[in-house]
Amino acid sequence: MSTKKLTELSIFTSVAMILSYVEALLPSVGVPGVKLGLANIAVIFILYRFGWREAAAVSLVRVLLVSLLFGSIPAMIYSIAGAMLSLIVMVLLKRTDTFSSVGVSVAGGVSHNAGQVATAAFMLGAKEIAYYMPVLVISGIVAGILVGLCGAALIKYVKN
Repeated sequence: MSTKKLTELSIFTSVAMILSYVEALLPSVGVPGVKLGLANIAVIFILYRFGWREAAAVSLVRVLLVSLLFGSIPAMIYSIAGAMLSLIVMVLLKRTDTFSSVGVSVAGGVSHNAGQVATAAFMLGAKEIAYYMPVLVISGIVAGILVGLCGAALIKYVKN
């Protein structure tokens, strides 16, 4: 890996961490689990700029560092589950060349929430948590659109 590429990935990992922190400072919308997922702007950008391996690395490093600095072990487990399922779905959809980066981001937002709900159901032994999915699907779509539009702007305007 070139020094330039490593530097760019490090910068975007830092940006993702900052966005995670900023998002934590925003007031809650009153619905547990509903977040914008601003850090995923960096992940979408890296996915399109470099590829899935680099996006996975940035996503995983961000989740681990943010969880260690500001979170807890259970929060880290939920975040990793959501981030990895989201990334898998986004990579698969991107490979089809059928969806725009906004569409890929929407699928990522919804699958992130699904991964977290599945993990919570498993860890808590409470499958009833799945009743919360409709709310999280809607929030995943809205957040995915916002994140995808920001990511699309970065992809378009940030030069190689």
